[in-house]
Amino acid sequence: MTETPRRPKSGDATRAAWLEKARTHLRKADPVLARIIDRDPAFDPRAWLDELPPMDLYGAAIFQVTGQQLSVAATRRTIGRIEALFGGHLPSPAEVLAVEPTQLRAAGLSRRKVDTLRDLAERLTDGRLDEGALAAMSDDAFISALTAISGIGPWTAQGVLLVALRREDVVLPGDLALRKAVRSAYELDKLPSEQEVLALAEKWRPFRSLATSYLFASAFDRDGVEA
Repeated sequence: MTETPRRPKSGDATRAAWLEKARTHLRKADPVLARIIDRDPAFDPRAWLDELPPMDLYGAAIFQVTGQQLSVAATRRTIGRIEALFGGHLPSPAEVLAVEPTQLRAAGLSRRKVDTLRDLAERLTDGRLDEGALAAMSDDAFISALTAISGIGPWTAQGVLLVALRREDVVLPGDLALRKAVRSAYELDKLPSEQEVLALAEKWRPFRSLATSYLFASAFDRDGVEA
């Protein structure tokens, strides 16, 4: 099995070399991305990841589940209330199970989202799932393991791969903001389907995460719209 590429950590001496290698690949693979990249060669469209608070796998799951069908601003507000409930940090699985579900509802989570996070917490505490084992899985196996939980779909699992595990070859074809960014960047006459986004992204391998972030960034810069 091919090892899943991972981005060097912030501050790693190889970061600049890695970024140049990835950009060179994307420039050669896709002329549309080449134009986006060359607008600002020094720009790191993944810097937003470094601005997030440190998150373990469960914390990233809270972040992603909370953000389902919410704007970025609304997600941040809800995350802030969840952190306040737990003394200023995102809770561990055991901490989530120790509070009444109504307290999580009061923080802004829907009943379904509370049920999803508690289900995941139970699996992580009773041994059915293990964070270390999940982190060692391939992308596809990881997504399969998480989407077995009601309320966690591919978009949520892919987001955890990006935020917590910093996987380098992840694309979020179901993300509406990405589909809109693709439509604009590639001058399509309609919103692309998930399968069309995946087909387009094949040429970006093994740096689909970076390509995705460039498209998000291009949409934000052009429209001032949160992606």
